[in-house]
Amino acid sequence: MASLLVSTPLRAEPGVLRIGNGNEPESLDPQKATGVSAGNILRDLYEGLTGIGPSGELLPAAAESWRWQADGRELRLQLRDGLRWSNGDVLSAEDFAAGLRRLLDPATASGYASLFAAIANGDAVIAGRRPASALGVQADDARTLRIRLDRPLPNLPALLAHPAAAPVHPADRAGDPAPGARIGNGAYRLVEWRLQSHIRLQRNRYYWNDRQTSIGEVRYLPTEDLHSELKRYRADELDVTTSVPATQVPWIRRTLGAELRVAPYLGSYFYGLNLTRPPFAGNRPLRQALSLAIDRLLIARKVLHDLAMPAWSLVPPGIHDYTPQLPGWAQWPRAQREAEARRLYAEAGYSAAKPLQVQIRYNTSDDHKRIAVVIAAMWKQVLGAEVTLVNEEWKVFLQHRRARRETEAFRNTWIADSDDAFGFAEILESHHPRNDSGYADAAYDELLQAAAQADDPAVRRSRLEAAERQMLDDAPILPIYFYASKHLVKPRVEGWRDNSLDWHASKDLRLRAP
Repeated sequence: MASLLVSTPLRAEPGVLRIGNGNEPESLDPQKATGVSAGNILRDLYEGLTGIGPSGELLPAAAESWRWQADGRELRLQLRDGLRWSNGDVLSAEDFAAGLRRLLDPATASGYASLFAAIANGDAVIAGRRPASALGVQADDARTLRIRLDRPLPNLPALLAHPAAAPVHPADRAGDPAPGARIGNGAYRLVEWRLQSHIRLQRNRYYWNDRQTSIGEVRYLPTEDLHSELKRYRADELDVTTSVPATQVPWIRRTLGAELRVAPYLGSYFYGLNLTRPPFAGNRPLRQALSLAIDRLLIARKVLHDLAMPAWSLVPPGIHDYTPQLPGWAQWPRAQREAEARRLYAEAGYSAAKPLQVQIRYNTSDDHKRIAVVIAAMWKQVLGAEVTLVNEEWKVFLQHRRARRETEAFRNTWIADSDDAFGFAEILESHHPRNDSGYADAAYDELLQAAAQADDPAVRRSRLEAAERQMLDDAPILPIYFYASKHLVKPRVEGWRDNSLDWHASKDLRLRAP
């Protein structure tokens, strides 16, 4: 068990990069972790067959090359010569095959297994109808890996850069090793994990491209309170922040100028509604009324100080080969939306004499709280709803959200795993492990299945767009805003490039000498 320590100041040290990292990671197992904070660390500890470059471009990584077979249903990858784990053990194509089998094995219970369900027999493996050994991955030799597909998956090379597709050392496959003992294959190795204090990584001298790595040590610090994180940044205890508190943006812009890095980000912030229990089960008019009553433009402008875009859809703008869909009322004047919200609220069975009583549940964060307060006020003002706010620690919040026993309305988000609309659409498929709303609609599932089976990109796109329209009409979620990445980055950090995935590998950065 990691020791619990109170965080102490970590002043600037030559060769040490200090990164604010949001919530304490729930795991550093690449097949089990799902949070953004875990992903940031995993991309330093592990390397996939492919990688994402500083500007968001797809690059060779552990695999030096790949090619599709003529029918587009088999991808062959050639690994680099001489790959090793961080303890010096030889790394082979079979390790990557084993990682993918472990990912889809239902015993792993990975939240990302469905990303790779198109691999031959993938659906059957995930469902437990076939053993993981039946998955369509095969190491022909130590450096050659073949991945066969049951259906088209054109973005498979990009998905293989995701930490979930990383190999796991044989010694670590049975479960989480002791903190600091995990063996990876990335540019850094894990040497220390002190809960609520820091996670310390050091340069991996066995990494195939270590000669290009500049920074010797990286420390990730949990920073749930953005105001405290800003204080630590100003005190020179951090080089990079996970975000910035919205209320401080005007001051930050005036005072820190170019150190504030804001960029478009493929992520959606929305409220989920638990459709498996009252008040939202079987009550679409109520769900629609609550969505219409939210003034998204006010939230983006006033609450978030123009560091976000108002959202009426789940899929964000900028996704490749896709047009985000909008409900018909998105272009209505505010007064018309409010009038329709009140009509639907009455149709749902609520009134001033019988107001809706509902909870908004969110994890600890000043910005999440501010948004919840504002939305509660909108529901009260427009509809007369009585709203209770419930704040929970991150891990407890996740447990409640996924169990669907206590939640009513709750904060949710989805960040792109690759530049593809399907990754957003599938989280509301009936049996998807991240479908925390419990949305189950046969027409929606059929459209997703048709998109997944389509060889023609135009057909795939049309099915996905139809699915989003169907979902928005059902309103199992309430889109609120689209993310922008927001970081403070010290001038001594060189090589930082904004990209739409907001992935920043430490190996691509340098520290300017004092």
